[in-house]
Amino acid sequence: MAAYKTLDGIEAAGKTALVRVDLNVPMQDGKVSDFTRVERVAPTVRELAKKGAKVVLLSHFGRPKGQAVPEMSLAAVADAMASHLEMNIAFGKDCIGADAKAVIDGLENGGVTLLENVRYHAGEEKNDPGFAAELAKLGDFYVNDAFSCSHRAHASTEALAHLLPAFAGRNMEAELKALSAALEAPERPVMAIVGGAKISTKLDLLFNLIEKVDHLVIGGGMANTFLNAQGIDVGASLCEHDLADTASEILSKAETVGCNIFLQADAVLAKEFKANAENRTAPVSEVASDEMMLDMGATSAVDLKTKLASCKTLIWNGPLGAFEIDPFGAATFTVAEEAAKLTEEGKLVSVAGGGDTVAALAKAGVSDSFTYISTAGGAFLEWMEGKELPGVKALGQ
Repeated sequence: MAAYKTLDGIEAAGKTALVRVDLNVPMQDGKVSDFTRVERVAPTVRELAKKGAKVVLLSHFGRPKGQAVPEMSLAAVADAMASHLEMNIAFGKDCIGADAKAVIDGLENGGVTLLENVRYHAGEEKNDPGFAAELAKLGDFYVNDAFSCSHRAHASTEALAHLLPAFAGRNMEAELKALSAALEAPERPVMAIVGGAKISTKLDLLFNLIEKVDHLVIGGGMANTFLNAQGIDVGASLCEHDLADTASEILSKAETVGCNIFLQADAVLAKEFKANAENRTAPVSEVASDEMMLDMGATSAVDLKTKLASCKTLIWNGPLGAFEIDPFGAATFTVAEEAAKLTEEGKLVSVAGGGDTVAALAKAGVSDSFTYISTAGGAFLEWMEGKELPGVKALGQ
């Protein structure tokens, strides 16, 4: 990971900071329904304001595709953020030009403004140098505090970093430190848990991880494809039969490089995919033709807990079963509780990410016990795949 400058020792007083944040928050009935992303960027906003900078927040919201779509305005987010953080936040009706300059000029040192959706301008997603230059005119230095957007080479995440002195915000810094500790220089043994529905969406991830971790746990619907590749009849379970050869290739490569692949030996089976469906637990070799594997079995979950206890680092992306529907979250919750316990005891560094994973850990009640939980989604996945993130790379130049 490239070296980058942080806010430590930054001379911010009397200067204008352009801070890229991710305020693409979930809304319900016109109101913010989850303030996680707001809370993640609050430390950077407060620190820069306390140091006497004018803090100018840049963010996207939705996919307006270069048009000023009223339903995708950040105005409501600005109001909700101000109320939630109990601070004054002005709103700029545009992110460039006279409207943006006017609201910034009206700020006192230590004041904060959120400018309108950067994606109202087509130049944002095109990473247009001209649009980036218009943004750069508004500030003295640039701070990227939006790791979740840094896998995209957009004007406000990549081009702008080349036009002004560039720094990583506290949220970005925490994310990079956690990810580096988990995969770039981890304490070993390292376990990665990768779950979800299909291996077709995570092939790059799996091929990268088997080179870097000691134990790779494959769960969820993905496990069915691997079991099928081993000649096991998975019945009516979700399975990508056409990827049997690819699954076999991954298994073979893992054996070559010394990565232990963990696949469930038993599973929770049901004939219907619905809450509280009649179910039974059986070895994976005994799945009936009309049954689906919807969760890892209890015996396998206990075995996985035992393996986890011998590890020093855990990276988790994807649930072990259909955790959203009772009773098919038992394995995910059991292993999550063990990971949380080991982390709290100082025996494990645990880093998790991805929408379903975040939701599963929250449902298990262990979110506060993990070392770090990334809300980044696509950026977290691309980092795990070993890909270079343009927004992060730009900070190191």
